[in-house]
Amino acid sequence: MKKDLSYYMSLPYRIEIIKDPEENGYVAFIPELKGCITTGLTEEDALENLKDAKETWLSSAIDNEDPIPEPDITKEYSGEFKLRMPKSLHRILMLNAREEGVSMNQYCVMLLSMSTALRQDTLKSNIYK
Repeated sequence: MKKDLSYYMSLPYRIEIIKDPEENGYVAFIPELKGCITTGLTEEDALENLKDAKETWLSSAIDNEDPIPEPDITKEYSGEFKLRMPKSLHRILMLNAREEGVSMNQYCVMLLSMSTALRQDTLKSNIYK
């Protein structure tokens, strides 16, 4: 398949829309396309403006022969990875999991989920800094 503008426009890129309290509007962006960002008075406006921003971003990248990342959603993930850690940390995690009444795997997924959610909140709150 030829990777032209219509190809990239059809890909399911992740879209994020954030309320901008300072401007009384919304910011919309595509995380995989660094710098592909726009605004709108409503979420719908921001989303509509993002279509134009995406097309402009992709056209420019194609014209300049810049690399264009494909959406993360098209990648396949197994849901598994192996992690080495100090024995002392393993012990602490195991004890905490037992205390919570869950497997160590479930406990670690919970910790990673919480940490990821906190990081996402921090990234979103710092988008204008």
